[in-house]
Amino acid sequence: MTQVDHNRMANAIRGLSMDAVEKAKSGHPGLPMGAADIATVLFTQFLKFDAAAPAWPDRDRFVLSAGHGSMLLYSLLYLTGNSEMTLDQIKQFRQVDSLTPGHPENFRTKGIETTTGPLGQGISTAVGMALAEKMLAAEFGKKIVDHHTYVLASDGDLMEGVSQEAIAMAGHWKLGKLIVLYDDNGISIDGPTSISDSVDQVKRFKSAGWAAEKIDGHDQAAIAAAITRAQKSNKPTLIACRTTIGFGAPHKAGTAKAHGEALGADELKAAKENLGISLEPFSVPDDVLKAWRAAGSRGAAARQEWEARLGELGSRKRAEFERRLRHERPASLAKAMRAYKKELLEKPLVAATRKSSEAVIEVIAGAMPMEFLAGSADLTGSNNNKAKSATAFSAKTPKGRFIHYGIREHGMAAAMNGIFLHGGFAPNGATFLVFTDYARPAMRLAALMGAGVVYVMTHDSIGLGEDGPTHQPVEHLSALRAIPNMRVFRPCDAMEVAECWELALNRVDGPTVLALTRQNLPQLRTTAPNDNPCAAGAYELVPAQGEAKVSLFASGSEVEIAVAAQKQLAERGIASRVVSVPSLELLLAQPEAKRAAIIGNAPVKVAIEAAVRWGWDAVIGQDGEFVGMHSFGESGPAKELFKHFGITAEATVNAVLKRVS
Repeated sequence: MTQVDHNRMANAIRGLSMDAVEKAKSGHPGLPMGAADIATVLFTQFLKFDAAAPAWPDRDRFVLSAGHGSMLLYSLLYLTGNSEMTLDQIKQFRQVDSLTPGHPENFRTKGIETTTGPLGQGISTAVGMALAEKMLAAEFGKKIVDHHTYVLASDGDLMEGVSQEAIAMAGHWKLGKLIVLYDDNGISIDGPTSISDSVDQVKRFKSAGWAAEKIDGHDQAAIAAAITRAQKSNKPTLIACRTTIGFGAPHKAGTAKAHGEALGADELKAAKENLGISLEPFSVPDDVLKAWRAAGSRGAAARQEWEARLGELGSRKRAEFERRLRHERPASLAKAMRAYKKELLEKPLVAATRKSSEAVIEVIAGAMPMEFLAGSADLTGSNNNKAKSATAFSAKTPKGRFIHYGIREHGMAAAMNGIFLHGGFAPNGATFLVFTDYARPAMRLAALMGAGVVYVMTHDSIGLGEDGPTHQPVEHLSALRAIPNMRVFRPCDAMEVAECWELALNRVDGPTVLALTRQNLPQLRTTAPNDNPCAAGAYELVPAQGEAKVSLFASGSEVEIAVAAQKQLAERGIASRVVSVPSLELLLAQPEAKRAAIIGNAPVKVAIEAAVRWGWDAVIGQDGEFVGMHSFGESGPAKELFKHFGITAEATVNAVLKRVS
C-alpha cells in the first residue's frame, strides 16, 4: 500500500465522519479525523476479520473505547463492507432507530464488539476479552483460538480510575494479545489535557507490567512497526500514538473545538480542500472504496481455513466449543440441580445463604467445570464462591477457573462483561453487596448490553453486623432494582438459593445479582416443584389458615421473620399468608393476572425487608405497612441490630394490629 493510497483511504474515514457529524449537527469529529491513520493501518494490514462474517469466533476483536468517536467505527464498517452499515445509515448518524447511534452499541449494530461511551469501560471490557481468549486457547488449542484484542483508547479512557484497575490486571496476567492504541492527542472537552493531567502514560503502563512506547500516530510505517512489535510481545502493549485531533481542519485542528461539535460548513469545506477530499457530501472515490472492500474481505481465506480446522476437531470437542460460544448450558446442569434439590428435601440445610451458595457452586462446578468461571474482589473466604475443585487462574495456569481480581470491583465487573461478550464462559464475580457502588457503571452496561453475568453479592443487610453502616447496604437493593434489565435475587434459604442460581445461569440476555446473607437461616421450603417458583419473582410460601386478612411479603433473611409473625398472628386469630419475594422486579414484570394472584386481595399488606422501602409500594400500595430500614445501619451484633431497628416478628405483628380491628 503506497503512502498516497494510505492517505486517501484514511481521508475516506475523515470525510464520512465530518459529513455525518455536520448533517446531525451533533457528534465528535475530532477523534475520527485524528485517528484515521491508526485505523487505516490496523484494518488494512493487521486486523484479522471478515466483513461478511462479523461474528466469526476467531476474529480479532477491535474495541473503540473512545466511543464518542463512533463515526470512526461506523465509517470502517461501511467502508469494509459490513452488509448492514449502508451509506444511508451513515447519513442517519445519531437519529432514532438508526444503526449509527451517538456511541457504539453492540446490541444494535453488527460488527461492534461492545457498547462504549462511558470512558474507561472499553479498555476494561477488552481486558476480559483478552483474558477469555487466553483461557479458551489453553483449553481448545491455538488452532481454534488464536486472536488479538485491539483497543483504541483516548486520554479520557486513561484518566478514568477503572483503567488503572484494568491495566493492572492485564499486566499481572501477561495478556500478550492485548494491544492498546492510545490516541494521544492531548485534548479533552475543557481544552489541553495539561490543565488537569501530567501523567506519563508510557511509564504508568510499564509499571503495570506492559510493554509501552511512543510513536507518531500519523506515520504509517511507525504505526505498522509498533503493532508488529506488539504482536511479538508476551506482555500487553500500549502504543501511544501522538496525533492531532481534527487532523486537516485548518483552524480547529489541535483544539477542543474539534472535539465535541460539528466543524461548521466553512471549516468543513476548508478541511476537505486541505485534505484533497471531494466537497460532495458522503462521497468516496470508487477506487478507494474498492480498496477498502478488499481489506474487508481479506480475512475470508483465514476464516475458511479456521472453519476447516474446526471441522477436524473430534465431534464431541467441536460440539462443546460451539455450545459454549452460544452460551447454551449443558444438559448435565439441569440434571445435577434436580438431584441437589431432592437432596435438600431429604437433608435440609441450615446456613447463611452465602454458604448455601457455596454448596450449590460445588454442584454447578461438577456439571460445567470448564465454563463456570468464578472470581472475587479479594473476598474469596467471605463470598464463598470458589469451588473446592477450582484452581486459581494465573499467567502460568490459564486453565484455572477461579480469578483473584484483587480489590478491583469495577475492573472485575467490566472484565466480566468482556468475558461474556467474547464467549465460552459463564462468568460470575463476587464482593460485598455494599460495594456494588464501586462496580455500578460496568453493571449498568451489562444490563444495557444484555450480558449474562452473575454477581455474587454477600453480606446483604444490617445482618452482617459489627462492620457497621459503612458496610451495611440499605439502599443498594433498591438502586440495583432500578436498573432496567438487571435481575436481583435475594433468596431466603438453601432451596431458593439453588433455584436462583439455576435461573441466573440460564439467563443469557442480562445480568443477575444474588444478594446473600452472612447470618445463618433455616430452610423454610419443603417442596421443590419442577416449575421453579422463584421464576415468577414471588410465590406463596405458607398459605393462610382460612381467609387471609393479611399478606406478609418478605425477601431473604426477613422471610423467616414473616413466618414467625404469621404464627403469632394466628395465635391472635388473625389469618395471614406469607409470600416469599426473591425478586421484586421479576414479580412486577409478571402478567397482570399472575401478579395479582400472587399479591392476593388481603386487605392488609405488609412488606418486611432490612433495606429501604423504595419499590415496595408497587406490591403493598402507598398505604401498606413497611417493616424495614429508614436510615443507615449501626455497628453491633446482627440479632441486636434487627431488634434495634425494629425488624422483628413482634414489630410486624404490631404493624398488622394497627390495621386490623
